[in-house]
Amino acid sequence: MKNSSRRGFMGMAFGAVAGVGAVASLYAMKRSWDPLPSVKAAGFTTLDMSAYKENELVTEKWRGKPIFVLKQSKEMLEKAKKNPKDLERLIKIGDDHFMVAVGLCTHLGCIPGYNPDEESFLCACHGGMYDSTALVTKAPPPRGLDIPPFKIDGNKLVLGEAGPEYKKMLETGVTLKV
Repeated sequence: MKNSSRRGFMGMAFGAVAGVGAVASLYAMKRSWDPLPSVKAAGFTTLDMSAYKENELVTEKWRGKPIFVLKQSKEMLEKAKKNPKDLERLIKIGDDHFMVAVGLCTHLGCIPGYNPDEESFLCACHGGMYDSTALVTKAPPPRGLDIPPFKIDGNKLVLGEAGPEYKKMLETGVTLKV
């Protein structure tokens, strides 16, 4: 009887050690599959929209892509109001309207330059032009600049998170999913 109780104890001890080892192995595997904190942080970029000036293009960075942010002046907004498509592309935060777009031409991926005097973008690769809301005004680009996923958080814009405003833009065809 002594032998069998010792054998039972050894079996339970071995089982407990094996169980702890299995849990530790699974934990280590899960940690190796999780993205690194630096990768997680690169997924979201928070922009304080109160820092931007009218008709001054600022290029931010999100997931390695240039993001154009252009605060609309009153004149720009009046032009946009004449065409409902232009107005749909603007992001309203407080009383201000912003054009926020991935700064890559939808034709071949070149980076368009901004001309503040003409309030327009020119892609030097093939002469495509966009207005201040990033809609095409001269071909060959097939569509306006893409709008990155965003969520409005008070006076801040969180890039990389799809909020209700962005989802509405996708549903209505204002932009394509980036």
